[in-house]
Amino acid sequence: MFRTGVADVRVVVQVTEDNTVVKGLTKDDFVITDNDLPQTIVSCDQEKERLDLLLLLDISGSMRENIAEMARQAREALGFLSPGDRIAIMTFAKRTNLHFDWFDNHAEVGRQLRTAADDQEKVGYTTAINSAVIDAARYLARDEGGGRRSILMVTDNLGLNYRMGDQSTIDLLLKADAVLNAIVIGRGIRPGAPKPGEDPDYTPADVFKLADATGGEAVRAERAESFFPQMVSRIRDRYSISYHLPGSAVTGQFRRLTVALSPDARRLHPKAEIRARAGYYVRR
Repeated sequence: MFRTGVADVRVVVQVTEDNTVVKGLTKDDFVITDNDLPQTIVSCDQEKERLDLLLLLDISGSMRENIAEMARQAREALGFLSPGDRIAIMTFAKRTNLHFDWFDNHAEVGRQLRTAADDQEKVGYTTAINSAVIDAARYLARDEGGGRRSILMVTDNLGLNYRMGDQSTIDLLLKADAVLNAIVIGRGIRPGAPKPGEDPDYTPADVFKLADATGGEAVRAERAESFFPQMVSRIRDRYSISYHLPGSAVTGQFRRLTVALSPDARRLHPKAEIRARAGYYVRR
């Protein structure tokens, strides 16, 4: 849930067909339900709203080399952003470190990205993925700047979460109005279901699940730099759709969302895939 006003709900939506972003849709091309009730869409745009993008970079172990190589693609990647879009950089391994606070000078962000892998002594040497995502969500939640909020995480998805389960992490992302996206490097795969007898305090990292729940996208890549520009472009080209908060909504309540294409739009884009969060927490 994103709020555009005192009583509006804003939903960030990605539409792709054959893995290509679909552009040019209008509010008449979408159907939204809130707690199973259809809503009247009041606005829909793909370019106007400012983007606040937090780069959340895993610099543990061999990931440091990937981040350094990714930095060499910064000029191309950040070239997809619009003037006024803000970027911040947070590095992590065992701990997180805010490497660079919000700034809309994209050239300076590129320069700062080149030094991000040098934060190793500040963040430790093991990988705590959910802990890092929680810190990122809290950082975003502290800012009341009004832009739509996205996280782009770069990691190998290899690590164990200690007493920081996926659902509590997802809840914090939803409350922060944050969409998580990820580039997963190398051997990192989506883990299977827990096996009988496994310690519930230790759970494998699953950024794919976090992305799905928040309406984001997680992709696998051999090298970070090979997908960095494309991912920034895809994040920038999402739709921002708003409707009035239903009168039955109660502060703090979780409400379910569904987003679909209208019948006419579906006929034009029969293979379209939609990514949007599954729900939101009411804030007034």
